Amino acid sequence: MKSKAIVLTTLLVVAGSAVPAAAATPTQQSTQAPTAQQGSAYTGTHVAFETTADAVVDYSVNNDTVIDSMSVQSQGTAKSQGDTTLDGGLSGVTSVNAAAVSLDTRTDLGATVTTDSDATIATHDNERGILVVSSGNNDQYVMVNISSETEAERESDDRVVVTTDDGTEGTFIVAGDGAVTVNERGNLSANLTEDSSLVFRSYPDGRDDDDRQTEQLIANGTAAAEVTVMETGEDGSELAADVANYSQDTSVEVTESAEGTVNMTATRTQEDGRVVITSVSEQAISATEDLRVTVDGEAAVEASSYSELESATNGGENSRFLVSQRSEAEASADVFVALNHFSSRDISMQSDDTATDNSEDGDESTDNDGQTMTGSNTTADAETTSGGNGPGFGALGALLAIVGALAIAVRHNE
Repeated sequence: MKSKAIVLTTLLVVAGSAVPAAAATPTQQSTQAPTAQQGSAYTGTHVAFETTADAVVDYSVNNDTVIDSMSVQSQGTAKSQGDTTLDGGLSGVTSVNAAAVSLDTRTDLGATVTTDSDATIATHDNERGILVVSSGNNDQYVMVNISSETEAERESDDRVVVTTDDGTEGTFIVAGDGAVTVNERGNLSANLTEDSSLVFRSYPDGRDDDDRQTEQLIANGTAAAEVTVMETGEDGSELAADVANYSQDTSVEVTESAEGTVNMTATRTQEDGRVVITSVSEQAISATEDLRVTVDGEAAVEASSYSELESATNGGENSRFLVSQRSEAEASADVFVALNHFSSRDISMQSDDTATDNSEDGDESTDNDGQTMTGSNTTADAETTSGGNGPGFGALGALLAIVGALAIAVRHNE
């Protein structure tokens, strides 16, 4: 009896210590964006600006002010108030009685400003300082005042290039129906039809041919979104993903951003294909020259030109991708994934060494959605859900082993 009491006491002690061990997996901190809040300023790692009652002012990228002020008003309201006339063309539209603005949301990745004219101004805190004015359900006028030291040049009906006094270049691009031009005062005027956007991209290290090709994809509606995967945290050891939408009928959700791997889901209400641009840092994808891209589990074909990307979106047999390496100073690259059709597509990109490491860790398995998982991901899932079936299989297996040993000891003492 004494031996049995010892066994019972031991089991209680072991059980009491095993339960906390099994529950001791660290909880993931919430990554949800803060709730909407009112404010008059935003300061991020790359982007900073303020708001007045009716404008975004002092918009800077990497401490260089590229926009003195930006204001928006619906064309219907502007015309009814007698603010503007198109009789002399868009260049004659130099001011509007601007709609009220409100800085609604702020996160570590950017901020969103809403206007009383139904337009939104989304800012993205990345190296390019991307800004997107979406017209919403109304036709809109957008007025952009630049500093006297900044030069503006109209390249086409849908693009104006600005150059600041320190040499930083930026481009305003109309995505959808509308136009942008340099007005009579040397500033910028744009008109946007319903569901169109005015996109601003900054180039601190200069604008090259690849940037021009990207702008063309945005302007003609081929590029629907731009995803930026960047380092965050004080030491830059964490990764975060931000999405700039250029098409209001397409959405992209990043489901995983880890070292060597980026997974995302793109959804579109129309069937025709589109391009998703992904800007990845060296920490996210270190070996872009050996990049593997899959769409819905099938390997995408590497394209040799931007025209091949556009062809793929126009009913191509396969989805394609193209890698554009940025300067060594930026230590990043742009990956263009041309999806040949929609409505919902799963995109995965891995550096080749990451894919090899995963395949060596274990056999392939399939998740609940029928997608292939390999190596350590599969192993980790198995250990989490079942506790394993071999050496090192967790607290439950250890507890059973101890119980068996104690039972043998009891029988021996009897």
